[in-house]
Amino acid sequence: MDKRPEVPINCYFQGSYNPLFDAEIEKAKALCFEYNQLSPNEKDAQRVILNKLLGKMGKEVIVTPPFWCDYGYNITVGDYFYSNHNLIITDGAKVTFGDHVFIAPNCCFTTAEHALDPEMRKAGMEVAKPITVGSNVWIGAGSTILAGVTIGSGSVIGAGSVVKKSIPENVVAVGVPCKVLRPITEADKYRYPLFQG
Repeated sequence: MDKRPEVPINCYFQGSYNPLFDAEIEKAKALCFEYNQLSPNEKDAQRVILNKLLGKMGKEVIVTPPFWCDYGYNITVGDYFYSNHNLIITDGAKVTFGDHVFIAPNCCFTTAEHALDPEMRKAGMEVAKPITVGSNVWIGAGSTILAGVTIGSGSVIGAGSVVKKSIPENVVAVGVPCKVLRPITEADKYRYPLFQG
């Protein structure tokens, strides 16, 4: 598998300012485009492309098209992963998902931080920080997970949240910015009448 060239202090320059990563981005975008042209029911063909694109992929992985990423090989996906339509991952740094992760439609995981100073930003400076999502996590529709965040195992992120700070395990967190609302408790097993005995 291709390795990304070493860059000091986890910074890099994008686009026309520095073509260092252009070929890698173009390769990933071509694979994403090919993936997104498939029927959503072509599971075997999808898996072939995901195996080429992602750094590591567990068993029973479903990524519902369309899906876009920058490099692909920085993304690690565990077993029984499911993402609904319109998942975007800007993986300038590592993005790691545990097992049994559920991602609702229109979610974005972005490892990128652009400079606040306009001259540095115009020069194309960008810092990439990793994102880690534990196992048994549910990310609600329309959520954005920002650079450097860890979401603890067993937690639920409410729809429309912007997660800019790490979230502990086994909590419901929601909002802009996303904050812990409450812990997940034994009572949550009985929230739905279908499962009451």
